[in-house]
Amino acid sequence: MSSGRAVTEVVSPAARRRRPVLNRTLIVVCQSMQALCFGGIALFLPLIRQDLGISPSQAGLLAAAGTFTYALMQIPSGYLSDRFDTKRLFVVGLVGTNLLTLTFASLDSFGWLVVNQAVSGVFRALVFAPGLLLISRQFAEDRRATAMGLYVAGGFSSNILLNALGPVLVGPLGWRSLMILFGGSGLLVLLAFARLGDSAPHKADAKPPTWADAREILSHRVVWLAGFIQFVRLAVVTGIGFWLPSLIVEDKGFSLGVAGAVVAIGAAVTAPANFLGGWVSDRLGRPLAVVGVSLAMLAVTIFLIPFVDALPLLIAVIAVNSVFLQLYFGPLFAVPLQHVGTANAGLVTGFSNFCANLGGVAFAYGLGAFKDATGSFDAGLWALAGMCAAGLAVTGLIARLPLRSLG
Repeated sequence: MSSGRAVTEVVSPAARRRRPVLNRTLIVVCQSMQALCFGGIALFLPLIRQDLGISPSQAGLLAAAGTFTYALMQIPSGYLSDRFDTKRLFVVGLVGTNLLTLTFASLDSFGWLVVNQAVSGVFRALVFAPGLLLISRQFAEDRRATAMGLYVAGGFSSNILLNALGPVLVGPLGWRSLMILFGGSGLLVLLAFARLGDSAPHKADAKPPTWADAREILSHRVVWLAGFIQFVRLAVVTGIGFWLPSLIVEDKGFSLGVAGAVVAIGAAVTAPANFLGGWVSDRLGRPLAVVGVSLAMLAVTIFLIPFVDALPLLIAVIAVNSVFLQLYFGPLFAVPLQHVGTANAGLVTGFSNFCANLGGVAFAYGLGAFKDATGSFDAGLWALAGMCAAGLAVTGLIARLPLRSLG
């Protein structure tokens, strides 16, 4: 019935100008709230481990379980986004994610927590690709990287609040109560989006994708090369994001409050960097330049972290790292679309994020395994720095490929 009203209602020019702003705001806030759930687990991980008596490797498995199912669902999620209503998929994903956050807070068994996160990964996948398409369609075609950067910036914006207030509130409330608060707040925001947010209709001449389209997309070399860089990107984001509080507490010897403050500072510079990277990429028309500079800076800063123990210098290194952590998010997703076109953007985005989450799985678990095996996170961080250097080399290979648009 709502679609019928949209056809017949007379909408004022002022209202038409407000709708994209409202839609963008609601989409970003919904993304921000669901990001609190994963971020909360990372921040409170030392307390969760103590409460449940689990090892670093088990904690890594907890992170890897959700990331693995999230990765497996990326291509199906992208396929569904190209075929069905993106708003409906986005809402379904958010409902599941927030309900599972509420459930997570009530569980005491490590096994059930792993199952909880594995199922949560499926629903989080239904948030990502549909959400990217929803917000991309609120912008002009030549501002695609800006739109994608804005979308992911929401998650890091919420992490600022989480890491600034979480260590203060966890004492009187406990980590379980805070997780319930995150899940409940997420459902309330979702109700506002479901009621007020618009869907993003597909182009009138768009054809539903087929699996033949998927095979054609995967025949492009650039899709696989960009996929490798995506692997590196989320290996770094997940590895650093999930384990940084533990590294600061266990390897550097600081308190959880200090860890929260350091992570909050990092999130504060990462959030605008997401948007800035997309804006620079769109203005210059050179997304690969943004990708290459980001990977080079990440390699250097991650390599330095094990050598830095003084708090002011550690904050500086992490802050610089955080600027480039997601600066190239939007540009990297835009790169393969420059070569294969936008007719099946959901499938391309889904494959890219599938590769990214394989990296997330590898280093969410891998950094914990390195910690168990060596007693510190140093070797794992150096492995991440090496991956960034390899990603920089692959960026050079992509730069040699000719551009051609099919969509």
